[in-house]
Amino acid sequence: MKQTVVTLDLEGVLIPEIWIAFAEKTGIKELRRTTRDEPDYDVLMKGRLKILGQHNLKLPDIQEVIGTLSPLEGAKEFLDELRTITQVIILSDTFEQFANPLMRQLGWPALFCHRLEVDDAGRIVNYRLRQQNQKQHSVAALKSLNYRVIAAGDSFNDTTMLAEADVGFFLHAPESIQAQFPQFRPFEKYNDLLVAIKVALRT
Repeated sequence: MKQTVVTLDLEGVLIPEIWIAFAEKTGIKELRRTTRDEPDYDVLMKGRLKILGQHNLKLPDIQEVIGTLSPLEGAKEFLDELRTITQVIILSDTFEQFANPLMRQLGWPALFCHRLEVDDAGRIVNYRLRQQNQKQHSVAALKSLNYRVIAAGDSFNDTTMLAEADVGFFLHAPESIQAQFPQFRPFEKYNDLLVAIKVALRT
């Protein structure tokens, strides 16, 4: 039997949505838009960077809000138990400069994500994707190494990862996204997803 790797999305699955938290702090409602709302990640990020520039908001402003956040209730316990039975990799479209405080709280799981370009004044001037559609490509690469992949996510940008995986699940996905992708079994509770993963590991 092939060795299995579980790949998980980060924001909305294990931690709060960072941009929503920042939108609430700043009162800029346009920053509440996430990959649950906009399928095109480039459109989403360019819009975010434009808004940050208009309001003279910089990386330290976002990092200050991130420093107040904690993983979703039950996420650490779920991840800890999952890592006792299989290898886990977090595949996220967040950025290295955002993730570290929350990775520390989650016990430093493996994380594949992107990187921001920041000038000397702390302004975010651009973003660099590790590669386009990195979640799907990462799963495909794991499969090419003869791993079986089980994946879970919550947004439009997770659906290609779930489709590429041998088994794909939704966790905390909005009903509108679930309706568009009924092939992925949805869960709301970590324990229920954990049970489904354990079943998938045995089959």
